[in-house]
Amino acid sequence: MKKPTREEIIQQLKLEKSILEDGGYGHSVRTPLKDEIYFRDSISCPNYGEPVRVHPCSECFLIEFVHPAYLDVNLPCHFIPLNPAGDTIDSLVRSGDTDKLESCLLAWLESTVKNLEAAQASAPERSEPSGER
Repeated sequence: MKKPTREEIIQQLKLEKSILEDGGYGHSVRTPLKDEIYFRDSISCPNYGEPVRVHPCSECFLIEFVHPAYLDVNLPCHFIPLNPAGDTIDSLVRSGDTDKLESCLLAWLESTVKNLEAAQASAPERSEPSGER
């Protein structure tokens, strides 16, 4: 699978921001008693709609943001450091504070998009893949 471009990552992050802002991680109409799983139940997840993981998480655009110690866990995207305090989706889900979780996640999405757009403006990507990861 080819590595996504910076622009593709920016667009996916903006999609995630939109989903979050529109309440997309509340309860599903189809399964109202089941909480939606952040990122995993998003259309941007390679395993969206699959009852079990059929694609490795390494195929997801979010993998580059995951702390290296958590690359092999179930739902590595839940171990992205969202702020300087080190809060992650996993830690905030376990705390039970959904408002803080969504606030931290939204702030992370906004700052990450801003940083990537600034990097793109100052150093546009080469059209040839670099082969780096």
